Amino acid sequence: MDTIPLKPERKAELEEYARRRGLDPATALDDVLATYLEWERQDSADATESVQRGYEDLKAGKTKPADEFLAEFRRKHDIPS
Repeated sequence: MDTIPLKPERKAELEEYARRRGLDPATALDDVLATYLEWERQDSADATESVQRGYEDLKAGKTKPADEFLAEFRRKHDIPS
């Protein structure tokens, strides 16, 4: 098994996290890392999809000038010009 160095405070947090869940630290770390990596993968996929939708809207002419959008946004949120 490979060893990954952890800062002492992170190791203590991991051990506490594992203890609260009744897991050994290695299993707890694996669970946390898997959860984070899945979240990061989904976040990246969501961002890519949003950019693609924006690009499609741009190509279809479904946009408005930035100054018009910003003026509407300021009015909606009562932000002075």
